[in-house]
Amino acid sequence: MLIMEEMEARGHENLTLLHHAPSGLKAALAVHSTVLGPAIAGVRLREQTEELAVRSALALSESLTLKSALAGLNLGGGACVLMMPEAGVDDPHAREALFRALGRQVAPLASRVVLTEDLGVTPADIEFVGQETPATLGKNTDTGTITAYGVYRGMKAAAKYVLGTESMRGVKVVIMGVGVVGRALAGHLHREGAKLILSDFRLDKAQALAHELEGSSVVPCQEALDTPCDILAPCGFGHSIHSGDVPRLQCRMIAGGEHHPLTLHGEEAVKEAGITYIPDYAINAAGLIASATEIPADQAAEKVYQTVGRIMAFAEQSHKPPHVVARKMAARRIGLIGSLGRA
Repeated sequence: MLIMEEMEARGHENLTLLHHAPSGLKAALAVHSTVLGPAIAGVRLREQTEELAVRSALALSESLTLKSALAGLNLGGGACVLMMPEAGVDDPHAREALFRALGRQVAPLASRVVLTEDLGVTPADIEFVGQETPATLGKNTDTGTITAYGVYRGMKAAAKYVLGTESMRGVKVVIMGVGVVGRALAGHLHREGAKLILSDFRLDKAQALAHELEGSSVVPCQEALDTPCDILAPCGFGHSIHSGDVPRLQCRMIAGGEHHPLTLHGEEAVKEAGITYIPDYAINAAGLIASATEIPADQAAEKVYQTVGRIMAFAEQSHKPPHVVARKMAARRIGLIGSLGRA
C-alpha cells in the first residue's frame, strides 16, 4: 500500500504511528481534517494486521469528517485504531496501561485531536486516556445504543422515499452483525413489527437474539448478502459489502450502523445496481452528536432523522443517489466554514 498516495487521494492531513512496548501499544492515528475544529477520533481495539489498522484509520477518519460536517458539529475527522496486544487486555492493569499509554502519546496533539470510544473500547477505557490528556470526549456515554436509535430513525426517514412509507411494520430487514448497535437496532425494529433476519460471524449470538425477538430468523454470514429483503443493515466492523458481492444483493436499500460498509468503488456499484445507499456518516451519527453536544438520545436521533430526510428530499429533486448528495452537502459546509479562516 502506498500510504502517501492514499492520504493524498482522501485529503488527509496526517497519519501517526504510535508505539509503546511495555504496554503493547501499537496504533495508527489518522487526522483527516481539522477545518471545522479538532479531529474527533473514535478509538477502536481489535485483532488485526498493521496494514488493516492503517487502512481502517484512514477510512474511518474521512468518514468522521463527513459525519461531523453533516451533523453541524464544529469538529473535524480522525480515527485511532489499536492493534490487540499479544498478551491481550483481560488483565485490568494491562488494559489501564494500554489506554494510559495511548493518552500520553496523544497528549502533545491535544489541540488537534479528541479521542472517544468506538468498537472494542469502553467509556472506562476513555477515562484512562483522560488521565493523561484532556483531549477526550464521550466518557460515560452509551454511544452504541444511542447510535442504534439514530440508525432506526434515519432508516424510517429514508424508507419514506424508498419504500413509500416510514412504517417498519412488515418490512423485511437483514441485520448483519448483532453487537451493541445491531442488537439495539433489532429491538427497535422488532417493536414496530419488522420482519427480522439476523446474521453474525458468531452464529450463536444471532440465534440467541432471534430467540428473544419472537418471529425473527437467522442466516449464516455467508448467506446474508443473498437473502431477499427490503433493507440490508450492516452493523459490523466495516467493509461488510465488497464491490464484487454487489450483484448478489437482493435489497432495495442499504442502511446500517457500520462505518464504511462500502468502498467508493462499492458505492458506485450499488448505484449501478439501482440500490439506494444511505451513507454511514449520515445515518450513524447520533452517538457522536450526543457525546459532542450532551443532548438526550432522542434529540440526537431526531437530528439524524432530519439530516437523512433532507438528503433524501434533495436526492429525489436532483435525481442523484443519496450518498452522492450527502457527500456534497458535507463538502459544502466544510468549504464554506473553511473559507472563513481561523478565528
